[in-house]
Amino acid sequence: MILVLNSGSSSVKFRVVDLADPTAGDRGSVERIGEPGGVPDHAAALDQILGGLDAAGITAVGHRIVHGGATFTAPAVVDDAMLAVLRELTPLAPLHNPGGIAGIEAARAALPGVPHVAVFDTAFHASLPPSASTYALDRDLAARHGIRRYGFHGTSCDIVSRRTADLLGRPLAELNLIVLHLGNGASATAIQGGRSVETSMGLTPLEGLVMGTRSGDVDPAVLSYLHRAAGLDFAAAEEQLQRHGGLRGLAGANDMRTVLERRAAGDSDASLAFDVYCHRIRKYVGAYHAVLGRLDAIVFTAGVGEHAAPVREAALAGLDGWGITIDPARNAAHAPLISPDDAPVAVCVIPTDEELAIAEQVRAVPVRRVPAPPQGPARG
Repeated sequence: MILVLNSGSSSVKFRVVDLADPTAGDRGSVERIGEPGGVPDHAAALDQILGGLDAAGITAVGHRIVHGGATFTAPAVVDDAMLAVLRELTPLAPLHNPGGIAGIEAARAALPGVPHVAVFDTAFHASLPPSASTYALDRDLAARHGIRRYGFHGTSCDIVSRRTADLLGRPLAELNLIVLHLGNGASATAIQGGRSVETSMGLTPLEGLVMGTRSGDVDPAVLSYLHRAAGLDFAAAEEQLQRHGGLRGLAGANDMRTVLERRAAGDSDASLAFDVYCHRIRKYVGAYHAVLGRLDAIVFTAGVGEHAAPVREAALAGLDGWGITIDPARNAAHAPLISPDDAPVAVCVIPTDEELAIAEQVRAVPVRRVPAPPQGPARG
């Protein structure tokens, strides 16, 4: 029984994964940490979570950490030295890693007798070749500050690519895939033989596709232009790209379901947001087809990818000449295989399960149960 924690700055999501029966196990979340009406900190959140669980049955804790930098390219057992290195990586993911670290600290205090393992979103993309991971910047400056393309959603890409191989009945080592993880955050990844060879997110999760609140690709000069023309400092300009861009910036709503409803009702802003969103996906599909040379399957996953049939249809429209087609009835039914049976490129809809993937990685790490700290003398 592995407790999987996804700790953010103001929330902790949890799931107890029974690897003998992955469909079983408790799950839930504690929201509004440090906010009015919520719990004061991550320690209180863990107390609330563990109060509803059989903590004695937990054999390990897996922690989702967004950014491992170039240091952590595989799951890592958490100890004091590892945490110290992880804190040094905070500047690479100031919006994400501090919450993950706070969750680790709270969980170690609450469950000191079991091993804790950090699983990194960036680790799957450690296989990126230098031609894909390198920015064209002064190399000494980039090396000094760890500036390179790291990629994210790696845990999702890992399990989805394996599930795609199972669906197609082919060895993963033989497949060239494009995985489109489309949720509030969105990314495209080219996978060759189970290894990431190109991905749309970069130094941070801001680069790439249009997302719920993130702009994705923009001219880097937009930041300095906003500083000069709109009088925004750089923090405020980045805030525009991180939290006020994407679907929210274009249509006033970051939820694709709302965008689709407004588009169907004739809302021009929602229609433009939808078109920009799908155009960006199509552009990356074409680019990654070129990177891979041969393409066996395109895979849609995560909330939008799994449930928004109009997005799947529009994102791949006009690619029939490349052997990429969608069967309308299968697409409307959200079938696992939405391309015709004779299509040269399979188009799949595969549910992701990052918590299960984290638990599987935790199980694979050689760890031992940690002795519980000795109890102090009784008082009174």
